[in-house]
Amino acid sequence: MIYIYRFLINIIIILSPLIILIRLLKKKEDIKRFKEKFSFFSKKRGRGKLIWFHTASVGELLSIVSLIKKMEKNKKISQILVTTTTLTSSKLFNKFKFKKAIHQFFPIDNNSLTKKFLDYWSPNLAIFIESEIWPNMIKNLEKKSIKKILLNARISKRSYNRWKLLGSFSEDLFKSFDLTLPQNTESKVYLNKLNVKKIKFLGNLKFAQNDFFYNKPNYKFKKFIKTKKLWCGLSTHPGEETICGSVQVQLLKKFKNLVLIIIPRHVERVKNLSKELSQYNLKQHIHSDNRSIHKDTKIYIVDTYGETNSFLDMCKTVFMGKSLTTDGGQNPLEAARDNCSILHGPNVSNFLEIYKFLNKEKISYKIYNQKQLYKKLEILLANKNRNSRIKNRINKIGNDILTKNFKVIESLI
Repeated sequence: MIYIYRFLINIIIILSPLIILIRLLKKKEDIKRFKEKFSFFSKKRGRGKLIWFHTASVGELLSIVSLIKKMEKNKKISQILVTTTTLTSSKLFNKFKFKKAIHQFFPIDNNSLTKKFLDYWSPNLAIFIESEIWPNMIKNLEKKSIKKILLNARISKRSYNRWKLLGSFSEDLFKSFDLTLPQNTESKVYLNKLNVKKIKFLGNLKFAQNDFFYNKPNYKFKKFIKTKKLWCGLSTHPGEETICGSVQVQLLKKFKNLVLIIIPRHVERVKNLSKELSQYNLKQHIHSDNRSIHKDTKIYIVDTYGETNSFLDMCKTVFMGKSLTTDGGQNPLEAARDNCSILHGPNVSNFLEIYKFLNKEKISYKIYNQKQLYKKLEILLANKNRNSRIKNRINKIGNDILTKNFKVIESLI
């Protein structure tokens, strides 16, 4: 099976110039740094112990920031390498101003490129986040006897069924980890079914994800919302913005000064989604536009990263995206920490236990369609009370989980 996989990866390598060119044109690659994906490095490996974290993108990166900051205080660790695969995650990484941590892009999982990567960085411990399992990299780490942890591991029924089709190949990959720390009980069950032996369930690290930076809303926005009522479509995906727009039209019949704030999951979609929303004939404003905000603006679209908290602080009602038109869901804990009431669709498989917890606490509410979204928003927007009891509880849970994970990882350094 590994030889078939390597053959397919080699085809990707042959096609990679074209793939990279297309991604550069779409502004999904860094023109100065895309070579890192071919194991041409832009940073130097320092002396001493190096701990390596690999995470796919923004959400997974945010879940380990508190852990990285805690590990930076460990005097045994000289350097922390963080690899990701997306341009947005690399831009976000730079905002944290880490002391020991540096960023590189993860190489294509080609046998030669992964060997070159490991020869250069020579990590003392490799930590893969959630479901980031790359066969060539895992095999080459094993050959070098480098310890491996699968942290905050996530396996759903769907992904388990895919792994199961690969038989002993997938079992060998999972068994090669020195320690696997699942993020929920569902993942623990499926890891056991894959015959993974070294499992410890310590909780979901996403609970330890803090408000790392807070940008105060600019003066013109604060002035604009003084007489407004707000709700937010957060981390929305294609199709969900138009649902929010249609609901906004209905809600305006009852709440005349209502403003919908849309924060899409991928801000590069702003131009297209703005065109889609124009069908509702509602005045729009794009956040990065320096012109004054028109008093009749009904849809405010955020096209920047790292400012979510400042908007959630002013919104008391949020619809979480990637839950109605597509599957998976988005992490709702950031909105919960800001004491927001949260609405979400049924498709939240990646955060099922978190939503179950928030549903039980009456912090979040499941809706199945546009009509239900409208009806629940109508009730919540009429309610002036803001939920303020959840933040401290989430932080306590998060700190406990963070401490447990840190101690276990530290024991392997």
